[in-house]
Amino acid sequence: MMMTLGFFVFDLKTAPYQQLQRQTAWRLAAVQRVGARPLYQFIGSDEDTITLSGTLYPQITAGRITLDGLRQMANTGKGWPLIEGTGQFFGNWTITGVNETATHYLRDGSPQKIEFTLNLTRVDETDPSLLATGLNALAVGATGALAGKLNSVRDTVGSVASKFKLPL
Repeated sequence: MMMTLGFFVFDLKTAPYQQLQRQTAWRLAAVQRVGARPLYQFIGSDEDTITLSGTLYPQITAGRITLDGLRQMANTGKGWPLIEGTGQFFGNWTITGVNETATHYLRDGSPQKIEFTLNLTRVDETDPSLLATGLNALAVGATGALAGKLNSVRDTVGSVASKFKLPL
């Protein structure tokens, strides 16, 4: 597995991309000064985009079916988690474009080579580096809640056992 976008798996049999290009931008406001260069103030993150490009060979990969599946995902307008095969979590991304160029046709009109480009835009507000912190906090909270429930069950069992004079 090279990468997953939601439930879609990029691998050698679906859509093996040969290039991943990521562009991240930040917003700066310019304050004009007389006789000097402008001063810039950081005002936040801007768009984060990824472009995946590759070539499909329908005799090896699923071909157009793969790209149609990605188009169906794009039609939902949802953001999907993007996770690299190494485990790197990139955040949630939506599909903003699917481009294909088919060449090398057979008699029946089926292409033997399909070059594709998939455009993704990040749609979440969470910094992936903070995700681990959030998950740890969630786990600690869940563990605390579970411990509280277990204590409650233990107390209930203890009171029932003492009522019927059962040894624990």
